[in-house]
Amino acid sequence: MYAAQSLRRVDVHVTLIDRRNFHLFQPLLYQVATGGLSPADIASPLRGILARQKNVRVLQGEATAIDPAQQRVRVGERWLEYDFLIVATGSKHHYFGNQQWAHHAPGLKTIEDALTMRRNVLSRFEQAEREGDPQRRRALLTFVIVGGGPTGVELAGAVAELAKHTLKNNFRSIDPATSEILLLEATDRVLSPYPQVLSAKAKKSLQRLGVTVQCDTLVKHVDDDHVVIAQDDGETIVPTYCVLWAAGVTASRFGGQLAKALDVERDRSGRIQVAANLTIPGHEEIFVCGDLAHLQQDGQPLPGLAPVAMQQGAYAAKVIRNRLRGRTTSPFHYRDWGMMAVIGRAAAVAQMGPLRLGGFFAWAAWLFIHLINLVEFENRISVLIQWAWNYITRNRSARIITNDQPRPQIADNDDVAGDDVDRREEQQSSSV
Repeated sequence: MYAAQSLRRVDVHVTLIDRRNFHLFQPLLYQVATGGLSPADIASPLRGILARQKNVRVLQGEATAIDPAQQRVRVGERWLEYDFLIVATGSKHHYFGNQQWAHHAPGLKTIEDALTMRRNVLSRFEQAEREGDPQRRRALLTFVIVGGGPTGVELAGAVAELAKHTLKNNFRSIDPATSEILLLEATDRVLSPYPQVLSAKAKKSLQRLGVTVQCDTLVKHVDDDHVVIAQDDGETIVPTYCVLWAAGVTASRFGGQLAKALDVERDRSGRIQVAANLTIPGHEEIFVCGDLAHLQQDGQPLPGLAPVAMQQGAYAAKVIRNRLRGRTTSPFHYRDWGMMAVIGRAAAVAQMGPLRLGGFFAWAAWLFIHLINLVEFENRISVLIQWAWNYITRNRSARIITNDQPRPQIADNDDVAGDDVDRREEQQSSSV
């Protein structure tokens, strides 16, 4: 989308293909999952965003195949020819060879995922309210978040605030404040890409909210009513009916098809190796951006973050514009404006260049940056009002349980290259 917008004054015809009819701001999905925001607050119709850009047409559909020799992409039953192709199909959940866990531990990449999480979390409180068995009630009020990266930390903090503050006095048979929130991380600290001092601050902030942080902890098994975890002193069974997955991602199914068609290398996460100008070596007309691209900068691969994808989309458009004008373009360089993670009310950690912030100032910076990165002004106003109301009242107004139906079983297959399982997942999401 950022590439399309950056080509608005260029004499080209742009076709934007997406399975959905909206742009989604994924960094705030966790707030939809915990009832803080509604889906419409962080999603905007693509046709509305690009309505005034006459050189762009939007097609809702799924790219299912690519023919690089003929320079065309298949969408449904139709082949679309291209002079330049920008592929930014993102990533999906990664269960490290245990795809069957998806049935019990939903991830967070789409609005459907967020609504599933919201349903699972809120339903556990409802079930606990009518449960007479103390042990089962305790398991219902135990929430396990797997993965101590930014998504896992933000989820844990939001669930803790929901239980400890938002739901206060909402129930008669249970006290939501007695809920146990466990955050499991396989490495030795949460937010491992951040400086150690910020990781320590994040852990302390989570603990103040009542979150139990367990590092050096591996998940061995996930089932309907328990999780098996492994630490140095052995394995432990944790009774729980709510597991939220934030432990890893892998490249999209179409990324696997693209790599196979072009016979190019991919990394362990399925991302495609790209040149310094984001093209695939030997195919200067094909750009790969966002979570699907593997590009080294300063000796490290660029992270799968929204700012990286946004800058790469604009850069790909710049390369196309310069080529049409007979100009060269310097290699892509990501401008890192910082890493941030919010933990709770007036609590966050942020690294912006040499600055390392924690507490209120990091939280305020996080609010500002996320607000300005929302695509439409209407969304910014809506989210700002919701955040202000939440800050004053601690209320999360979008606590609605929808589609209270069991999730269909997913086959045990986690092929990075993408397979029929991915297609079934997408069809299931569409049916939701």
